[in-house]
Amino acid sequence: MSMKTLKLLTILVPPLIIGGFEYVRHEFLLDSLSMETGNFYMLILTLLLSYLFASWMFRRIESVNLRLSREQARHAVYEERERLARELHDNIAQTLFFLNVQLKKGQLEEARSAVSEIDHHLRQAIFNLRTVPEESATFASRLQTWLEEWSVLSGIPVEHRIAMDLGALPPSAEVPLFSIIREAFTNIRKHSMADRAWLELVSGEEGRSTWRLRIADNGLGLAPGSADRAGRYGLGLMRKQARELGAELVLSGEEGEGLTITLAVRHSPSGEGGSL
Repeated sequence: MSMKTLKLLTILVPPLIIGGFEYVRHEFLLDSLSMETGNFYMLILTLLLSYLFASWMFRRIESVNLRLSREQARHAVYEERERLARELHDNIAQTLFFLNVQLKKGQLEEARSAVSEIDHHLRQAIFNLRTVPEESATFASRLQTWLEEWSVLSGIPVEHRIAMDLGALPPSAEVPLFSIIREAFTNIRKHSMADRAWLELVSGEEGRSTWRLRIADNGLGLAPGSADRAGRYGLGLMRKQARELGAELVLSGEEGEGLTITLAVRHSPSGEGGSL
């Protein structure tokens, strides 16, 4: 039974029962039932019916809420499985492919680096599975915690500014956006030789469904033509995730002057995404 039906029953049942009793009393029982006795019976009948109806209605509401809670729990499990599957595919599967290529080429040093990266991703995945997520934790708070942990592990200080309006980032965008951030910071740790990094994630000025991401470091920067070699820095994966968000990934920075990654997205009022 839907909540709309329960609402209608709550509105209609009490007046119909009380009105029906009053009609019967005035039409058929007025000569044999005094006004005082009728009022007393009316009070008892009202209390009894109210108790029975309220008990039944709240049992129905509890049943509906329990069913909704179970459905939400199942949905959360499915979402977490999908997130974990994408995380394993985007990180471990890609690194294993890279490891296979390097082993075929006989580049053992690169292969050792890939094995170390796989070990890092596996440990991080196991840690995420064992860690109980905070209730009502926002994407901004989770990202801030991750940045602090990354800074401790890498030894590279991170300055960050996260100012997101409520609703600016839909839940469906959190996984691909975090994948881009994680890949960018992996590149900073492995390739940039930087000693400082910056992240800025802010809501846009055009409305609620807009945001802009900027990641920068003071490392080696981009060598001429390196931006086109997507496989070297995992840029292909980052650009794929950016397309899922309806945005375009932009890299800037000269060699020796650090690297800046910018990603901005705007959703039109109809809900269709466009890139900036």
